[in-house]
Amino acid sequence: MIRDAVLHLTNEQPILIDLFSMPTPQDNVVLGRNVRTLDGKRPTYVERGESTFVFPYGQIRFIELRSGATPDSEGDEGEAAGEPEDLEIDEEFLQRVRDA
Repeated sequence: MIRDAVLHLTNEQPILIDLFSMPTPQDNVVLGRNVRTLDGKRPTYVERGESTFVFPYGQIRFIELRSGATPDSEGDEGEAAGEPEDLEIDEEFLQRVRDA
């Protein structure tokens, strides 16, 4: 499952969806679950959030996948893998920014 893909629909606001798999050129539709707006709320046209949703390609301008999203990534593991674990704060730099 690919979590938090952003579907940019024609003449609509973008929505978040959890896709079952990576879309391929042979597909005519995008299948997914957990449709929600970018602020996490249920869109007015969704009756039940646990339903499976089918969006035809003709209604989609483009699909935005977060960096590192793959069909086998689970949760936020892929997102956290590229980030350093412990960041040091440069107090001298912060003071120069504050004084500017």
